[in-house]
Amino acid sequence: MDAELRMIEGKPVLRFERTLRHSPEKVWRVVTDPAEMKHWFPAEVDVDGRRMRFTFPDEAPVDADGGEGELLESDPPRVFAFRWLNDVLRFEILPRDEGCVLVFTAVVTNRLSIGRDAPGWATCLDALVAHADGTEFEPPAEWLPRIEHYIRHFGLDEGTDEPQGVRFERDLVWTPLDDVWKLLTEGDESGVPLRAAHPGITPGEVTRSEAPHMLEYEWLQDGEPKGKVRWEFDHVPLQGTTVTLVQENAHGPEALAAWHVHLELFFAATQGEIRCPWPEDREKELAGRYAGR
Repeated sequence: MDAELRMIEGKPVLRFERTLRHSPEKVWRVVTDPAEMKHWFPAEVDVDGRRMRFTFPDEAPVDADGGEGELLESDPPRVFAFRWLNDVLRFEILPRDEGCVLVFTAVVTNRLSIGRDAPGWATCLDALVAHADGTEFEPPAEWLPRIEHYIRHFGLDEGTDEPQGVRFERDLVWTPLDDVWKLLTEGDESGVPLRAAHPGITPGEVTRSEAPHMLEYEWLQDGEPKGKVRWEFDHVPLQGTTVTLVQENAHGPEALAAWHVHLELFFAATQGEIRCPWPEDREKELAGRYAGR
């Protein structure tokens, strides 16, 4: 797990390094030639002057049309940079006595997606090194633990305690909205679904239900409505699915920790892994962390 996350001019930048035992000229070909890129890059690349187009393979979880880009810099065999949709990817090849070092940076526009971007690019770079070495590359069999590692490492799972209440935003990768909604409601929309509330909250009446985008309900304190809990889902092509969760008039480390755990379980479920029982030790750990902030 070797990615670094930096903020440059207000934008998140992922940075990776790979050491290769090959000349900069050979690595340059692997990095820039579309015929070589198909062995490690996540999409097929077509270059026409400065214009670039990207096409995903049929088995990718996104539409085949990967969008357009633009060649920004080409200085062989040192620097290759281009824009892919709104992200900027830069490859710098630094010569060494026995090979070279490849420095890859990705300026990303969607901070929430960094948790999946990081393991994705790490895997691409490992495949690049294997292809340069002439060896077979075996991609990871399980992605969820890798994504969760980076989400935690970069603090992408942390909620905020705002005047309105506690608030979380989470990436749900490419899970379709209809599938997310079915998971949340489990096919029963007659009341507050079990997955829409953590064990420490008492749900009241559903106040809004707009499948598959929003579910809102009252939460109770001493039998009376205290505020509302709102789940909002959004999907943007080529960016993925996100959830925003707000509990109005709830504050403090305990509220943050409970929803933090709940969203960890919900995210794992969207990726096909159902976890139970409720991890009380994890909730206590997070409450202590939030209290110390």
